[in-house]
Amino acid sequence: MKVRLAIALLVACGCGSEDPAARSSLATPAAAMERGPGHDAPAIFSEVAAASGLDFEHFNGMSGKLYFAEMTGPGVALFDYDNDGDLDVYAVQGGLLGGDLLDEEREAPPDLRDRLFRNDLSVLPDGSRRASFTDVTAASGLDARGYGMGVATGDYDNDGWVDLYVTNFGANQLWRNRRDGTFEDVTRETGTGSRDWSVPAVFFDLDRDGWLDLFVANYVDYSIATHKPCRQPSGAPEYCGPLSYEPVADRLFRNRGDGVGGRVTFEDVTAAAGLRSAKGGALGVTVADFDRDGWLDLYVANDGVPNLMWMNRTAAGAPFFSDSAFVAGNAVNGTGQAEASMGVSAGDYDRDGDEDLFMTHLTRETNTLYRNDGAGQFDDVSKRSGIGPSSWESTGFGTGWLDFDNDGWLDLLAVNGAVKTIPEQVAGGDPHPLRQPNQLYRNLGDENGGVRLEEVTAHAGPAFGLEEVSRGAAFGDVDNDGDVDVVVANNAGPLRLLINEVGQDRPWIGFRLTGRLLPDSEPRDMLGAWVGAVRGDGAEIWRRVGTGGSYASASDPRILVGLGKQREIDRVIVHWPDGAVETFAGSRLAVGRYHTLRRGEGVG
Repeated sequence: MKVRLAIALLVACGCGSEDPAARSSLATPAAAMERGPGHDAPAIFSEVAAASGLDFEHFNGMSGKLYFAEMTGPGVALFDYDNDGDLDVYAVQGGLLGGDLLDEEREAPPDLRDRLFRNDLSVLPDGSRRASFTDVTAASGLDARGYGMGVATGDYDNDGWVDLYVTNFGANQLWRNRRDGTFEDVTRETGTGSRDWSVPAVFFDLDRDGWLDLFVANYVDYSIATHKPCRQPSGAPEYCGPLSYEPVADRLFRNRGDGVGGRVTFEDVTAAAGLRSAKGGALGVTVADFDRDGWLDLYVANDGVPNLMWMNRTAAGAPFFSDSAFVAGNAVNGTGQAEASMGVSAGDYDRDGDEDLFMTHLTRETNTLYRNDGAGQFDDVSKRSGIGPSSWESTGFGTGWLDFDNDGWLDLLAVNGAVKTIPEQVAGGDPHPLRQPNQLYRNLGDENGGVRLEEVTAHAGPAFGLEEVSRGAAFGDVDNDGDVDVVVANNAGPLRLLINEVGQDRPWIGFRLTGRLLPDSEPRDMLGAWVGAVRGDGAEIWRRVGTGGSYASASDPRILVGLGKQREIDRVIVHWPDGAVETFAGSRLAVGRYHTLRRGEGVG
């Protein structure tokens, strides 16, 4: 629980605002961070999963046979399934593989399936906020019992309620939100089923028609029946890598838009859209407009082979994409090497108005940061940014750009867990010898283009001292206090809820972007909108509305903008997904609270 000054925060579009003068200015934990890691700074995050009711333990079915799938998932989602203004949690579960367990005395937990936790957010007498979660899986109708990998969120039927797409090592599922706290499996009738080994997926409007389409990225052609024994150079048994199996093609489903709030269906347009060659063992996918032409593109992080950047060339309603990764300079790293890409995140870390790319990689590859020149050309700046060397000994999965201290510059989180057994942990008798600590980086901020990030893991909090097998990471303001929190999903371990303890101590402003693009539809989150907040000093801070990225996870669609030492917003510029551009006057936008910006209510 956080202890701070009272916050009169109203989440929605209407009334009320926090008086910025009532805040404690910069005599705060955030200010202590500015003095650097050598000084006495408070913990940035507190881990409160158990205390908040997030009682979930992932089960991967370890048998000792080192089945490939057991060390991959899970992802996790933060989303508002009940439209009450706070973020709920969807936790992806594993299962048995091959019927055996590593410990013959152990049994599989009962009722193995994904879990839905409702957030019952409360405001305490001291003004602080506390998230409290209740497992509502049984009442929700969700019965996801596959061997889970990841989850995507989006309102595909335009009824104003967020739906779920769950990827599995096996059959995927699309769960339609019935608007009454329950979900129904509509996979077959919507035409979105797949029995490939899918990991990440993302909803986005590929053709700007107002309906969310679906991209599903697949991994490799593996099954328990085709399992191969793999070994270390020493001859000891080891998990196989992706190059031991053939990759499986990714799939693009176009929303037909044939029934608002009802029986919407999709068509598989993978081949027609030019994505027939879209395969490489995908583990990460993100959506952004990399060349700033107003159309949303796809970036796919592949494991051990070159990555793909699918540029959207849709015209006259006919979807079409072309891979420009090699031409753009982000298919391989700066030395020409393909890497084992797992997680990926797009964001404007250098504040030049375009979206850069960060992705996590294997131990002794380093993570990679690609800087966008604004025209869709990228430069590997991993080494000079400070990111590369510090990640040399880590295998990263979930990742995301987040401004944890609300200074206006995007920081970075990478959660880690090996995919090859760690000898010291094997020698110590660890049954799951893939454990590594997670890492947090602070953006030092440099408007001259030489932006550097420094590792501040030592100040991140006790949870960052744990060594776990972390996989998915979802980002969002869980307690609605104006800073970004994180849920981390661990393989064969517990969920972790990292509550931000420092961001609320600087001025901030938050936005939810909604729109009704069709006459008979309900307002929904405008995934893909590009939002520029212009501060009182004229500085522009740009963010993309989206839920995808990281590793197999889905995040808060709301936009949070840290204002640093500024306390005013001059205006907000919104590029809507359909190409319309509107401006919202800052005089209507009080700092220290969330606002809903609706398409059609700004100045065009």
